Amino acid sequence: MLKVKKWSALCAIGISALTLAACSSSKNTAAPKSISMPTTYSATGKATKSGNDSTVDAAEVTDAPFEGITLAVLQDNVEDSDVYSPGGGDALFKSNKNFKIVNGGLANLKLDRSAKTATITIRKNARWSNGNQVTAKDVEYAYEIIANKNTSAQQYSSDSTNLKGLAAYHTGKAKTISGITYPNGQNGKQVVLHFKRLSPAMQYSGNTFIWGTVVPYAHIKNVKISKLSSSPAIRKHPVFVGPYKLYHQVDGESTNWIPNQYYWGKQPKVKHVNIQVVSTTNAAAAFKAKKYDFALGGLPASQYKSVKKVSGYSLVGAPSLSYGYFGFNLGYFDTKTNQNVMYKHSKMGNKNLRKAMMYALDLDKVNQKMLNGVQWRANTLIPPIFKAYADTKNPGFPYNMKKAKQLLKSAGYKKKGKWYVQPNGKKLTISYGVMQASTAAESIDQYQVQQWRKLGLNVKFTNGRPMEMNSFYSVLSQPKQNKIDVFSGGWSLTSEPTPTQFYSGL
Repeated sequence: MLKVKKWSALCAIGISALTLAACSSSKNTAAPKSISMPTTYSATGKATKSGNDSTVDAAEVTDAPFEGITLAVLQDNVEDSDVYSPGGGDALFKSNKNFKIVNGGLANLKLDRSAKTATITIRKNARWSNGNQVTAKDVEYAYEIIANKNTSAQQYSSDSTNLKGLAAYHTGKAKTISGITYPNGQNGKQVVLHFKRLSPAMQYSGNTFIWGTVVPYAHIKNVKISKLSSSPAIRKHPVFVGPYKLYHQVDGESTNWIPNQYYWGKQPKVKHVNIQVVSTTNAAAAFKAKKYDFALGGLPASQYKSVKKVSGYSLVGAPSLSYGYFGFNLGYFDTKTNQNVMYKHSKMGNKNLRKAMMYALDLDKVNQKMLNGVQWRANTLIPPIFKAYADTKNPGFPYNMKKAKQLLKSAGYKKKGKWYVQPNGKKLTISYGVMQASTAAESIDQYQVQQWRKLGLNVKFTNGRPMEMNSFYSVLSQPKQNKIDVFSGGWSLTSEPTPTQFYSGL
């Protein structure tokens, strides 16, 4: 569960992220048509000798500087994950096309149902990019970072407590995690995790029981966990286990990579990888000018028509492991008790108010007309990339302004002049927080405010305008804040569909 989880999940299904393909149905409108793309691209030509000193230039399409946290266990945004991805993402396991963990990665996984254990065996030739061996302690220390009371990591959840001893460590009752043992010592290559129960989810990457990345203990052991995210060891001198190591970076702007000589797998054929932040406004023009070989993070859906026929490129895509959502301020995080506390009389606490705001938006029409059918209105927390589990028949919140008004009236909201007031008669002014983005995205934000005002709700942008991304998250990450009542954000998922890590209580 997120450390500052104070937002209602009810309307997290209101609007999809630019790469989400969540099907929906409505009695009022036909289901939107989707864009079809190939998921992979293979070049037909042969490699040339120039490939011995080849360079790939990639664009990270975003409208703000990346934060600069290299350690996967501490990352809380996709931009950092993208710009440091050549380093391998600290990944422990290999998975197949169905996200099931298979042998052949940095480490192998073996589950024992009768013993209720998971054994992680690290390959003998696994090293960090500074030459240090990847050890059992590197696996274990990730759990210490996740469960430490002063951590900035946002991965601790009710699922985490299934690992024996982790809850005791989290509350300070134990200095070590009893459920993690080392058959060959901390410097060995094997770790055994002891659970209260095993779950079928443990077979899949991204599950919320077995943490899927490793950390360089020897490199960071002298840094307090509370200081890790701002430490030079993470920000300035990081190490990686993937095919590339960081050669140079300009904070918030670019990363440059060369092959990691200690990588356990095959050495990469491309010798240089450059990743540069490019704004959504300039992305299409940059590709038309052939400045980049491919895009990380995806081009804005609004630019689909302008880039689909750019010569020299091929468009590829697939339903994303992500969605966009609306969050509502319903409480705060008590830093003394490590508990989320609901406000007794929250401005946004009435469920019918939140539902009415969703029904007031015609997102099907917005997605079709402004975003070219590359995006769909989400209808549940399980996106359709999980074909076996997605509920494509759930209607979600299709546009219905009449129903929106009925919901407000039934909940006791009454008009006082132009705007509705709260059932207790108090004035109702709603602050809406959004991030600066592309022109199309900001037009959609304006549309949403207009629709809510058309409904009769006095909604205004926080600070009167869209917020710079880092400032936006700075407000939201505070344990308690009153600047934002409603916000629009994006959410990246793991490759295991069960969402308990994000939405279950502790």
